[in-house]
Amino acid sequence: MNARGDGLPAFGRRAFLQLAAGAMVAAAAPGAWAGARLDAVLERLRGFVEAGALPFASIRIARHGEVLAEAHIGGVEPVDAHSLHRIYSMTKPVVAAATVLLVEDGSLSLHDPVARYVPEFAGLRVLGADGATVPARPMTVAHLLSHSCGLANSWGDSPLAPRYREAGLVAARWMYDPRIRGLHGFAERLGRLPLAFQPGSAWLYGYGLDIAGLVVERVSGQRLGDFLRERVFAPLGMAATGFHVPVERAGHLAGIYAPGEGGLRRIEDGSERLPLAVPFADAGSSGLLSTLEDYGRFADMLAAGGERAGIRVMAPATARLLMAPHAPQAPLLEALEAFGRYAPGSVAQALGGIVRTDARSGPGSAGEYAWGGAAGTGFFAAPRIGLSMTVMTQVMPVAAGSARDVLRPMVYAALQARD
Repeated sequence: MNARGDGLPAFGRRAFLQLAAGAMVAAAAPGAWAGARLDAVLERLRGFVEAGALPFASIRIARHGEVLAEAHIGGVEPVDAHSLHRIYSMTKPVVAAATVLLVEDGSLSLHDPVARYVPEFAGLRVLGADGATVPARPMTVAHLLSHSCGLANSWGDSPLAPRYREAGLVAARWMYDPRIRGLHGFAERLGRLPLAFQPGSAWLYGYGLDIAGLVVERVSGQRLGDFLRERVFAPLGMAATGFHVPVERAGHLAGIYAPGEGGLRRIEDGSERLPLAVPFADAGSSGLLSTLEDYGRFADMLAAGGERAGIRVMAPATARLLMAPHAPQAPLLEALEAFGRYAPGSVAQALGGIVRTDARSGPGSAGEYAWGGAAGTGFFAAPRIGLSMTVMTQVMPVAAGSARDVLRPMVYAALQARD
């Protein structure tokens, strides 16, 4: 979709305006460049909503912690600053951050064998092409954070996916099933199933970050959500972020949509209400819910090398560890690039997300750390220039592709024009 040609008036800080697609609340830093240049970004996102590709959308763009633009674009339902979104796999960078905080504390090493903390994984085996299994090499904590551990998922074309479903390990649902018995039972069931490959030898999008969450729990002695609240959410003021929606915020949970005949249809099969229940496990791969502002603060922290608004969450070296390519890359890149439809040579696997290795979008985009979620949410943090962008919506699958990836070069272009 092309951006409409009518344009929007330049935005003042926290100015309010009404748009045909719904109410948009926008903020811009002083100076005409922010309003004029970033108007095109906001208008392009509005176009996705007006065309019916997205049910609604919110976006936040900040540099050095200062919000340059923020918009909430209503469509088939209203959306605002209080709206709670299922961020699904955008949980992964948060849990990876928790893990490296324990590294910073000296409580664990990325090279530690997972079985040291998860003895349920002591006897892992690997599935061979002939259906036989062989003993697995040691799986490390780093393997969990880089999708190189050999764990699969309940969806996709892995031959292990049917076995996961038969074992009750269904993505986005297993954590609500009392028969699984929380993260401990989850690990027991996974430990009885073979791995897809030897740890470190390939890339597969799977349940590694869930087991990383269990490592965090066992090392810290806290439930994952409690650890995140203490070490990440509270320091950053992310009061609305968590693994379930409390009763007092239930009215803010956004609907979730899927493409259907005649346009987007709201999903109402019971799964949309799962976040209102307290899960039996805090799922490190996909369990968090958050607001635009909350997750934007997390992205700001990464873009600033570990701190925001004068509050340091992690040391600069720890932030670099999280967002740097994690070697070895050669066995991972073919599957990673195919999964994300990334141009060859443009990305590398970091911990919990990817890092851009070139500057195709403009100065500062090399070194950008990013990831997205299954319902169309996405973010990036560019530490070299202190830039962050967070996009929220709720549609599965995202018919328009990733709005973040469409908008990111426009944001860099606007910034370059200013600089």
